[in-house]
Amino acid sequence: MKKYDSYKDSGIEWIGKIPSNWKVVPMRYLLRQRITDGPHETPKFTSDGIPFLSVDGIQDGELVFEECRKISEEDHEKFKQKSIVEKHDILMGKAASVGKVAQVKVDFEFSIWSPLALLKPNHDKITSAYFEYFLKSTYAKDNTNILSTINTQQNISMTDIPRIFYVIPNSIEEQTSIASFLDRKTAEIDELIADKKRLLELYEEEKTAIINQAVTKGIDPDAPMKDSGIEWLGEIPEHWEVKKLKHVLKSLNSIRIPLSAEERGKMEVRKYDYYGASGVIDKVEDYLFDEPLLLIGEDGANLVSRSSRLSFIAKGKYWVNNHAHILKPTYGILEYYCELMELCDYSIFISGSAQPKLTSDNLMNIQIIVPPFDEQMEIIHHLETGLIKINFKKARTEELIELLTEYRTALISEAVTGKIKVTED
Repeated sequence: MKKYDSYKDSGIEWIGKIPSNWKVVPMRYLLRQRITDGPHETPKFTSDGIPFLSVDGIQDGELVFEECRKISEEDHEKFKQKSIVEKHDILMGKAASVGKVAQVKVDFEFSIWSPLALLKPNHDKITSAYFEYFLKSTYAKDNTNILSTINTQQNISMTDIPRIFYVIPNSIEEQTSIASFLDRKTAEIDELIADKKRLLELYEEEKTAIINQAVTKGIDPDAPMKDSGIEWLGEIPEHWEVKKLKHVLKSLNSIRIPLSAEERGKMEVRKYDYYGASGVIDKVEDYLFDEPLLLIGEDGANLVSRSSRLSFIAKGKYWVNNHAHILKPTYGILEYYCELMELCDYSIFISGSAQPKLTSDNLMNIQIIVPPFDEQMEIIHHLETGLIKINFKKARTEELIELLTEYRTALISEAVTGKIKVTED
C-alpha cells in the first residue's frame, strides 16, 4: 500500500501521525444538527405498523428489520417530532452495544428507540459513507470507550458522542475515493467471510449426521434392525431396549436452587459456574454439585427454536438454578445420553406457547433408546475419534473468519486515518 508524501502529528495519542493536508476535528464540527435519540418510554407494540428499531437492529454494520418491533402510525408521528430518520443518516448504539454503527440506506420510514443515537452528517464537510467508516474504525472505538461510562452496562452520553475525534481529508473527493475503495475491499472480505461461515454450517451438518447415525443406529452397519416405536427415531438395532427416561436417569431437580441477580451481585468471591437453561450464565460463591451431571433446559424459546444446545454436561463444582433439569444415569454413560437427548424431538412434550416449558413429569416419561453399556462406550469412543478432523477443520475455519474480520477492521482504520493512501489502482 502507498503512503502519503508527508505526515504530521495529529495531537492525539491513539491516532498518531496523519497526512499533512488532513485535519482532526470533533464530531460536532461535522454535524448539521444536534444529536437526538428515540423515546425513553416503552411504546405499545403492534403486530403491524411502522418499524421500531433498537440497537439490536444493527447487525454486522447494517440495519436489519426482519424481526423488528412495530408501533402504530400515531406513535410514529409523535416520535418523529424528536427524531426524524432520513436516508444517509447514521445510527449509533449509545447503550448496551456501544459503538454499533450503521448508515440508513432504506427509503421507508421507521422510528428508533432510546439506545440509538441519530447522527446527521453535514455533507458540505463529510460524506455519510466516510462518516460511517470512521465510526467503524478502531480509532473511533478507542475514543468511544474512553468517553463511555460503565455501570450495569456500557453507555456513552449524548453530550460525549459529539466529542469523538475525526480524522478527515479536506476534500470531499478524497473522502469519496476512500469510501469507494473500502466499499469494494470490505465487500470482497465479507464474501470470503460468508463463504467460511457457509463452510462452518456444512461442517456442523456433517457432524450432526455422524452423531445421529452413531447414537440412534449404532456403529455396526450389519446389525439387525427393528422398529423403535418412536416416530422421530424410526428403526434401531434389534437388541437395543426402549425405556422411559425415568428408568435409566434419576432426576436431581429437588437439589437445585435459584439465585436472583441481586443475590449473585452481592457475592464477593464468585468462582463457581452458575447454570441456567442455556448453560453457564454467571459465577457464584458456593456450589451445589461436585460431579458430572446431565442438564437439559426446562423452559424458554430454545425449547422450540433449538438455536443452541438444549442438553449439556456440567462438570466440576457448580450451582444450577430452576431453569435446567438435572439428571444422573442409573445405567449407562452420561456422554451417550447427552448426545441422545440433544437429538430428541421434544415438540409433543412442551407445554405453554408464550413461555414454552418442558415439565419434569413430561421429561421423565419420554421414551428413549438404551443400548447395552459396552456399546454406549464404543459409540462415544467412535464419536471422539471420528469427529477430531471435523472439529479441527471447524476451529481452523473459525480462526480464518476471525483473521478476516480483524483485517477488515484494520483496513478501514488504516484508510480513514491516512496510514495508507488510496489510489485509482
